[in-house]
Amino acid sequence: MPESWTLRSASQADGVFLGEMVVEAANWRPGPPRPRHDVLADPFHRRYLAGWMRPGDVGFVAVAGAEDIGAAWYRTLPRIESGFGYVGSGVPELIIGVKPLWRSHGVGRALLRRLCETARAEGRARMSLSVERGNFAQVLYRTEGFAVTRSGIGRDTMVKRLG
Repeated sequence: MPESWTLRSASQADGVFLGEMVVEAANWRPGPPRPRHDVLADPFHRRYLAGWMRPGDVGFVAVAGAEDIGAAWYRTLPRIESGFGYVGSGVPELIIGVKPLWRSHGVGRALLRRLCETARAEGRARMSLSVERGNFAQVLYRTEGFAVTRSGIGRDTMVKRLG
C-alpha cells in the first residue's frame, strides 16, 4: 500500500468508480456482500449516480499512485427523488465510500472535510447524509460535526451546519 494519497475533483468520467463506492458503502457490514448488481439496481442507490455530473453535483476522489481508493460526493435531489438522507429542498445529500484496505487511514475524513469546505464555499448552509445504525462511519460523522436529526428503521439521518 502506498504511504500517501491525494484528493482530486471528481469528473463525469468517474461515474463508474462512484458506483463502486456506492457498493462499498452499502456493504459496510462483515459477512457476505450484497451483489454489485443488486445494489446498483436499487432505485434508492441509483439516484446517487444516475446522470452523474449534472448541475450541482460535486465530488472528490482519493487517489494512491494510479489507484482510485475512495470518493465522496453530494447531490441536491428533489423531494420526488429524495434519497435516504433527504432533509429538505436545497440541502445536498452526501455519499461516501472508501475501499476496505484504505479505511481507518484518514481517507474518508479528508474526503468529508474537502466536500464540506466546498459546500460552505458555494454558500450551502447544511449537508445531510444517512447512515445505518452500527456502521463504524457514524463515529467519523459525529466527530466532523454531523448530528442525528431523524431516526428511521435501522438508519439515522444526520445533518451538519456548514455556516
